[in-house]
Amino acid sequence: MSEMGLRERKKQRMYEVVSETAIRLFLEKGFDAVSVAEVAAAAEVSKPTLFRYFPTKEDLVLHRIADHEQEAARVAAQGPTPIAALRRHFLDGLQRDDPVTGLNDHPQVLAFHSLLYGTPSLVARVYAYQQRSEDALAQALGGGLEARLAAGQIVAVQRILALDNWRRIAAGEPVDEVRPDAVAAAERAFEMLAAGLPRFA
Repeated sequence: MSEMGLRERKKQRMYEVVSETAIRLFLEKGFDAVSVAEVAAAAEVSKPTLFRYFPTKEDLVLHRIADHEQEAARVAAQGPTPIAALRRHFLDGLQRDDPVTGLNDHPQVLAFHSLLYGTPSLVARVYAYQQRSEDALAQALGGGLEARLAAGQIVAVQRILALDNWRRIAAGEPVDEVRPDAVAAAERAFEMLAAGLPRFA
């Protein structure tokens, strides 16, 4: 393996170790109750090193979902049409209990979502993350006003579907009971998108 490849793998491992250490502490004590210095000590790195990898405290949490930022844009390009591809991808995610769809009852997934949506500064950062995802999707749809309007609607639909599923699971409903409703809701939502955005359907 090349030195560059080894260096990149080492860097990626550092991201994972520090992020997972931080999330564990945040789940145990609460986001606001844990300092960056405490995270650095637990991860056995210096504070300056931590800030080189994660410029803000919120980045320690958002790292876990960062690789999904380009997902909608990547999926839309797979065809046969953007909306058909995104519909298939979301429905496949429901069948796999993909946490991104909200249909997952693993305790760590539920705890992470509670941390994410229950911390105001993280909610604000999630909004910025969704904005970047929307911008990438708009570019994948060809750019321009119509593409931006379509991307905004698609990202909003996916967010609403996932939040509805997560809220029901978090309230104690079993995944297998929520799944049929989640599939029906997704089918209906993507039908509405296709009807309203014929250029992309």
